Amino acid sequence: MKIVLPWLSELVAVPGDPERVAREIALRGFEVASVETGRIPAIDFEITANRPDCLSHVGLAREASAIWRLPLTMPDLSMPAAGPEEALSVSVEDAELCPRYCAQVFEVSIARSPEWLVERLEAAGVRPINNIVDVTNYVMLELGQPMHAFDLARLAGRAIVVRRARAGERLRTLDGVDRTLEPDMLVIADAARASAVGGVMGGGDSEIGDATTLIALESAYFHAPSVRRTSKRLGLKTEASIRFERGADVECPPLGIRRAAALFHRIGAGRPRGGMIDVYPTRKAPVQLRLRQSRIGRVLGMEVPEADIPRILEPLGFGVGARTTEPEPGWTIDVPTFRVDVTREVDLIEDVGRHHGFDRLPVTFPPLDSPQPAPDPRIGRDRRVRHVLLASGFSEAVTFAFIERQAAQPFCEPGWEPYAIANPLSEKFAVLRPSLIPGLLDSAAYNRRRERRDVRLFETGSRFTIEGEGRAVAFVWSGAAAEPHWSQPTRPADFFDAKGTLEQIAAAFGVEAEFSPLDVGMLVAGRSAEMRIARNGTTTRVGIVGQLHPAVTESRGFPASEEIYAGEIDLDRLSPGSERDDLRTEPLPRFPSIVRDVSILIDEALPAAAVRGTIRSAAPETLVSIVEFDRYHGKGVPEGRTSLSLRLTFRASDRTMTDEEAQSATERIVDALRAAHGAEQR
Repeated sequence: MKIVLPWLSELVAVPGDPERVAREIALRGFEVASVETGRIPAIDFEITANRPDCLSHVGLAREASAIWRLPLTMPDLSMPAAGPEEALSVSVEDAELCPRYCAQVFEVSIARSPEWLVERLEAAGVRPINNIVDVTNYVMLELGQPMHAFDLARLAGRAIVVRRARAGERLRTLDGVDRTLEPDMLVIADAARASAVGGVMGGGDSEIGDATTLIALESAYFHAPSVRRTSKRLGLKTEASIRFERGADVECPPLGIRRAAALFHRIGAGRPRGGMIDVYPTRKAPVQLRLRQSRIGRVLGMEVPEADIPRILEPLGFGVGARTTEPEPGWTIDVPTFRVDVTREVDLIEDVGRHHGFDRLPVTFPPLDSPQPAPDPRIGRDRRVRHVLLASGFSEAVTFAFIERQAAQPFCEPGWEPYAIANPLSEKFAVLRPSLIPGLLDSAAYNRRRERRDVRLFETGSRFTIEGEGRAVAFVWSGAAAEPHWSQPTRPADFFDAKGTLEQIAAAFGVEAEFSPLDVGMLVAGRSAEMRIARNGTTTRVGIVGQLHPAVTESRGFPASEEIYAGEIDLDRLSPGSERDDLRTEPLPRFPSIVRDVSILIDEALPAAAVRGTIRSAAPETLVSIVEFDRYHGKGVPEGRTSLSLRLTFRASDRTMTDEEAQSATERIVDALRAAHGAEQR
């Protein structure tokens, strides 16, 4: 919201220094986007969605009034003498979507607005059009009340009907686009057709022009969710819809008419014909809240003097009753209708804290009425995963849970569609992510476009699969396997680097991972695997790893020739809690170990995990380590076979092992490998 300082100064005598005004208002919780110090100084404030009352000069003037303890001067709302009445009928068929509708006929003379009005609109970022439209925009910027002017001669039957759109009804809006309306959208119609989309934009058929002499001026209050939904579906974001969809003031429509009438009279643009029509069938009851003095101190962490409560709240528009002691010391507060964000006592306390000064509040911890609940065990689990990946050279990323449908499709189960968002912000946020990998892939592509080729990113978060919501950790890896170093040449990351990352995570939770080939569409066949862990006598798939298919990476902005590796683990399956049940410390070994190296010939397609499993099943408890330290293809090795060299480490916890024990165990392992896999010892 761009505030024009001379305009604001008419309402509250604020200091003339725009930098100071911006600084003081910003201290009360308003972010300043920019400050213009030219001939007509202006301040652009970022207004949060919960403060629609501040999308106007009067709204910010109330804040300034409380800051500098200065009186607020409301704009001229006097209604000029009316001429003979002109026929106009108004009927509201849907009071739920339009609780209040005001209209007034004016006799007008279309011309250019005076210079002072043009300058203020331009300083506020609004393009002047003509004196009638300019006045409606002026009132919106001043009071926060959107308005619209219809050419009365172009309204069939001189009637205004507020109703829902009919199925298939079409309307050409003021931007020249023909739009198809839906039955749950509110329209302002005449006796024959729709003339405007309620709260969003007017229609071209009733637009005022140079020949217009009579207008029907609209000032209404529309149901905020309805305007928000309609604006989203039509792809129309206007100054009016921005205000209505956040919550307008139900008491402001007649004030908007009166202010427009006063401005028409001031600039000689027109005068009213007949009285104002105000359709308000169900009056909104005023909201009253109880503000307890003890609660203020409890929430803010300090006591605010009693005398400061009316001084702060009354300039903001609240009605502060006399302080009473029953049922406990405090005040009865009347909440103004323009403060749609104030519904609880704590909302009042926030306003007290803002204008008392957050910078004056001491650093204190709130007292606890009951013991703090135990933390969610998943917090510790996720923290451990982060530590492992950060130590492995990855950087943590945080991406959106909403992604494009196209990005989600490759990561969905066959025949299953990702969960769609009913009211997405845009097509880029159309569905809930079935995997964390698409968001990380887009982040990696963002880095890639900025000449950073070596990217390692990970994320922990929720994903939404065919089984429902669950927690997962995922990573993507592009470029080099390690940072460049003089001691060794740089090589690109490969499948085994990515697989090793999953093994590191599994080791952190004290589980041994098994890997087997996996054939899924988003990963390259032969360079992908599923990760399984054994628990309660069964193996469970907990993750996947491999090279992303070029079709997937190319669609997200990577060159087709670039290899991108990714992995993902279902954390809920890997570890339901945060700690290992068997987590304990052990003393360093007291007795020496014995190492035996074994080289065997096995089938080339045999997974190393199968070899390792056979060794463990045949070995005694004294086997403490298995390491594959060499793999050889070439001369002397038959076709379809491979030479695998294993280093077996034996150690007993209660004695020094003998060479005979180690040799016997090694022979037993070789016999098991020969029986299970047809292995030959070299």
